[in-house]
Amino acid sequence: MTTANPEGTRFRLGRPRLPRLGRPSWAAALKDALDRPLTTYYLLLGATALLLTLGLIMVLSASSVYSYSRTGDSYTVVRRQLMWVAFGIPCAWLASRASPRWVRGLAYPAFSLSLLLLALTAVIGVQINGNTNWLALGPIQIQPSEIAKLSLVIWAAHIYANKERRLRSLHQMLVPVVPGMVLATTLVVVGRDLGTALVFFAILIAMLWVVGAPTRLFMLALLAVSALALGLAATDTERLARIATFADPFKDYHGHGWQPAHGLYAMSSGGIFGEGIGASQQKWGQLPEAHTDFIFAVLGEELGLVGTLLVVGLFLVIAYAGLRVARETRDPFVRYCTFGIVIWLLGQMIINVGMVLTLLPVIGIPLPLVSYGGSSLLPTLVALGLVIGFARREPAAARALAQRRRARSAGLSARG
Repeated sequence: MTTANPEGTRFRLGRPRLPRLGRPSWAAALKDALDRPLTTYYLLLGATALLLTLGLIMVLSASSVYSYSRTGDSYTVVRRQLMWVAFGIPCAWLASRASPRWVRGLAYPAFSLSLLLLALTAVIGVQINGNTNWLALGPIQIQPSEIAKLSLVIWAAHIYANKERRLRSLHQMLVPVVPGMVLATTLVVVGRDLGTALVFFAILIAMLWVVGAPTRLFMLALLAVSALALGLAATDTERLARIATFADPFKDYHGHGWQPAHGLYAMSSGGIFGEGIGASQQKWGQLPEAHTDFIFAVLGEELGLVGTLLVVGLFLVIAYAGLRVARETRDPFVRYCTFGIVIWLLGQMIINVGMVLTLLPVIGIPLPLVSYGGSSLLPTLVALGLVIGFARREPAAARALAQRRRARSAGLSARG
């Protein structure tokens, strides 16, 4: 029914139509959560803490038999890992509080020290499992190539930040970053550490990509690295055997296929939900390096598909949050450094998981934050501390944190 007012305007009688109210969709709720100023900061902090916790649990489980058989104490290895964690967390906290300018000041000293340590490793390094990638410093042994990963990222980011306005020139993109990284990679290859060389190559490609290098350069680099890798494999019987058996480790089950085959046994026996923490069968001597390079296999056996997807998902969360930092920042050094760290950690995770799943040859790459070892854990924690610090300094995040501090101070004052 309709009627008209004196001016002749018609309107409809009845109940007025109200805007439809209801619960927001999950997509809208997720978008709202991701748009909050501190989301990136909390994603990085939460994913890092969860991976570190899972890593400690898995190191305890995977190393218990190994520790007991060698020392009579099932907790020897995990105590060492706890010591590295206790040392690494304060280092990560300090890194998160360090200003980008201060970090950039360390670029050349850290790069020079890394080259020196890599050179010493190539000359007087300790050989373990066929690779000369350890350096004895008194009572402890360190892996300089793990430290070099972080120093290379900081050094390259510092150089590219200085050249921000000159990066349209191919020469400025290449010099001195490419020669410096090629030198570091050569020193690693001399020690027969092909896995770390692949990570260095991934970092180099990432840095060139983020500064806008032409596509033809990546094609040439890929061809050169493929030819080099094939040449290194063909001249080393141990490495050639690993490459020949990775697709089907059961062809040489009692030889070079032993480790990847038992890694597959562990993964397949875990099922969906796993056998439970501590219930791995492969860690009882069948699976070499169960608490280091092949800890992902033990994780799959004890936590199942759910556990492995959780770990991979946490790395993807770190990558997503890191890329958000790199996208939002106006500081070129923060952008390049964050992108390099993300590719380093994500690439190393992909190589380790691919190695366990026999998608890649066994090349001795630890799983960041999860595998045992202080040489890998400390640089990784410091790198993530840097990215968390970058996320805290985003303008919106910094304002939100300052507002929280003021509100907390006001609340304490009111109570007093």
